[in-house]
Amino acid sequence: MIRVLIADDHPVVRQGLRTFLGVQEDIEVVGEATDGTDAVTLAESLEPDVVLLDLNMPGVDGQAALGELRARGVGARVLVLTSMSERALVPPAVRASAAGYLYKDVDPDALVRAIRAVNDGHVLFAPEAADAMLPPAAGGGAGRDPGLAALTEREREVLVQIALGRSNREIARALVVSEKTIKTHVSNILMKLGLADRTQAALHAVRNGLVEG
Repeated sequence: MIRVLIADDHPVVRQGLRTFLGVQEDIEVVGEATDGTDAVTLAESLEPDVVLLDLNMPGVDGQAALGELRARGVGARVLVLTSMSERALVPPAVRASAAGYLYKDVDPDALVRAIRAVNDGHVLFAPEAADAMLPPAAGGGAGRDPGLAALTEREREVLVQIALGRSNREIARALVVSEKTIKTHVSNILMKLGLADRTQAALHAVRNGLVEG
């Protein structure tokens, strides 16, 4: 079972999520938080697998709660679920290790798939949120980035592994090569795609359909 904590200050939203998620055979809602402070406290005590976190909450908001969860070493994967569409809110959430970023108009079935994907170690962002983390040249166009064609088959494999949240050591183990070789592949991927870091690489892979949600 995937243990889920819902953190949202609107009772109707919490009830709707609890009702819908409650009928899923592999998901259990273990608690509800009404603000950021509550979210951190319950995440520590209940040890959920996934926290559905709204950003706009009274007192300690979701952004501050996300940072506090990471500061305290809480292991739950955090999936931001918010109605706030400001692009500037996305990068801080990603830097605080949010595993996903979706908006509340998401299709319910897509939300369930997102919870499962995030629980499995994937990163999953709404296209608009992914675009907010990418340089204009990488995120500005529709469809797949033609720059992906410059990657070798092995570099594409490494890019997918990065998008799945794997470390260099884990990727090296999976592909049966040295960690030094993986570091070289990562550097080449970032250079060829014009990206700054692994987070942008992961988002780029998601945005261009290399990893399914």
